[in-house]
Amino acid sequence: MKKYFPENYLILTQENKNILSSKAALKEAYYSGRIIEARATVCDKDHNLHVDLGVMKGIIPRDEGAVGIEDGSVRDIAIISRVNKPVVCRITEFRTDEKGETYALLSRRSVQQDCMKEYISALVPGCVIDATVTHMEAFGVFADIGAGISALMPIDSISVSRIPHPSARFSPGQRIKAVVKAVDEKGRITLSYKELLGTWEENAARFKAGETVPGIVRSVERYGIFVELAPNLAGLAEYVPGVQPGQHASVYIKNLIPERMKIKLIIVDSFDAEYPNEAVSYYFTGDFMEHWVYSPESCPKKIETIFSPYRLTENAI
Repeated sequence: MKKYFPENYLILTQENKNILSSKAALKEAYYSGRIIEARATVCDKDHNLHVDLGVMKGIIPRDEGAVGIEDGSVRDIAIISRVNKPVVCRITEFRTDEKGETYALLSRRSVQQDCMKEYISALVPGCVIDATVTHMEAFGVFADIGAGISALMPIDSISVSRIPHPSARFSPGQRIKAVVKAVDEKGRITLSYKELLGTWEENAARFKAGETVPGIVRSVERYGIFVELAPNLAGLAEYVPGVQPGQHASVYIKNLIPERMKIKLIIVDSFDAEYPNEAVSYYFTGDFMEHWVYSPESCPKKIETIFSPYRLTENAI
């Protein structure tokens, strides 16, 4: 299986820089059909995308801007939104403009077609892949999984600890790892993330009873307040008036109870603050995941995901 990376992975590589450094190198890339990456600078009134190839201008005609543009299944916003961002493409032809200057005709669509045929079509549930966050909605994250092709990560697949919006975890342009959760009959990919962020025991090992640690208030209920200690770990604190979801907190850890998958907390203080998201810690670093069990062995409640090319079984919080 040939691997294709999300856009913005190739542009700063030395090989790509070398290709954009001379007309001779661009001609060689044309003859070899090599994939290159460069910054889109303008989308003109006809929705042709103009690309900076360093030593010359490149143009991606509208119909070559993305798979689905020609038949109308993809809207032109897929082209317009690439302005000032890197795009993958290959050179299809050299032409001369009215000033006598040489420019390159490019195709992004052909790279996407190859990516779908040679890479995405081979992905099955359990494959761990590179992805780049492109944009977020309340219901989930859209991520580039190769050559600008998007896949959805539903919000309940982002972490075990419940979050109000994907922006609590991600930012546009962020590079992440993701696991393929499902592939539908049309070949569309659904992603998951929480399985890479560790089990209850792996996360709880970072904390000890008697410590006071930072957390984020995720939910305020009549019976208590859920405080996130890590992306895949939350504890329950006794109710305190005035505490609001989204606030940061200092919490005292009373007890950790693996057999009940519980952490009992006391809120020492809660306050509004704007802190950057913590760096991601991936507990799984392989290329393929068959089975993930979040719950401790001593806990009668089992929370797991079983990945299979033919089925997906998920019992999650």
